[in-house]
Amino acid sequence: MTDADRAGEFIFDWNELNRKGRLVPQRFTLFDETLRDGLQNPSVEDPSIEDKLRILHLMEDLGIDEADIGLPGSSKRAFEDVLTMCKEVVSCKMKIKIAAAGRTVVGDITPMIEISQRAGIQVEVYAFIGSSPIRQYVEQWDVSLIAKRSAEAIDVAVKAGLPVAFVTEDTTRSRPDALTTLFRMAVDHGATRVCLSDTVGHATPDGVRNLVQFTRSVIAGTGANVGIDWHGHNDRGFALENAIWALEFGADRVHATALGIGERVGNAQMELLLMNLRLLGQLGLGQDAGASGAANERDLTKLVEYCETVARAVHWQVPLNYPLVGRDAFRTATGVHAAAIIKAMQKGDAWLADRVYSGVPAGMFGRHQEIGIGFMSGASNVNYWLRQRKIEPSEDLVAAILEAAKATSHILRDEEVMAVVKRIRG
Repeated sequence: MTDADRAGEFIFDWNELNRKGRLVPQRFTLFDETLRDGLQNPSVEDPSIEDKLRILHLMEDLGIDEADIGLPGSSKRAFEDVLTMCKEVVSCKMKIKIAAAGRTVVGDITPMIEISQRAGIQVEVYAFIGSSPIRQYVEQWDVSLIAKRSAEAIDVAVKAGLPVAFVTEDTTRSRPDALTTLFRMAVDHGATRVCLSDTVGHATPDGVRNLVQFTRSVIAGTGANVGIDWHGHNDRGFALENAIWALEFGADRVHATALGIGERVGNAQMELLLMNLRLLGQLGLGQDAGASGAANERDLTKLVEYCETVARAVHWQVPLNYPLVGRDAFRTATGVHAAAIIKAMQKGDAWLADRVYSGVPAGMFGRHQEIGIGFMSGASNVNYWLRQRKIEPSEDLVAAILEAAKATSHILRDEEVMAVVKRIRG
């Protein structure tokens, strides 16, 4: 019996009821902003180049299609780090494609051209400029000036043979007439993508639908083959949801970062995006295959390692209850929950044990179900804990451990349980 057959037998999935078809485009790409927007978070540290290379390799292992690896025009260190990562991609024959970001200023574009030439790799240029009325007022810009500066920057990159994604900052608060002018200008000057940016986390799903569909209409009117990116921030808590909606409404690339790090409260979380696309059956092989490979073939067992590596590198504390990665994501000490998991395990059925009290199968993502002993635990918790450690349970030992657990206000640490074992067994 296949996993799908088992799921059909044991789980009634309301998520699939009246499903109208595929949720996302057959060929979409995932764009990792961890090493650019992620590092703009005010509380992170810039990782060493060794850590950046390790993170880049983990992106490759996860099948992430493309990564924005920095702002090489911002400093000498940023330039050298981007160059080193580009050389690593070439020397290791990695499949992941590389992008870098900069303002629509020629001085920000030329470092990307130099890096591309020195590393022997095509770097996609993500050139950004604010487009909303509020930004225009503060900066004393108008649409014609924005268009002029953007055209000059795009022309420099295109002349050098680099692909360009034109990024309108604060797109989700920009006027349709301004966006129409700017998108048409970008296409006319050779941009191959436009990036819709929810820079301040303003959008709701309705806003995503309206903006993506509007953009598709503008692009269709040009007759050009231009991709549409979605880059969303999490100020209203919608970043992950909006990223998935953006794909359904017609974007073909979405941006995310490890653990959602980024400006202010951050971005869509790459690991949760991957997890949900996988559970929705919408995630294929990635990279050259895009999402056109058979669903559920991408190996995500390094997803937790990717998050933990980023967290260590930038000195980020992962919340205990964070989905998938947090310490408590697959951990329980509640007696009735633990008993159900243990009964499934006793049937020798790992598939069942991984789902009976979890909406996310831990094993699919390189983790496992954990059972602790605490003030809400029963004898089954203790028996399981002991047998996992090759300690044969006895009635007096189980009773003693439960007594210790009921007398505390927390889940017992391993050393606390072992202290009881030593006291009873001598």
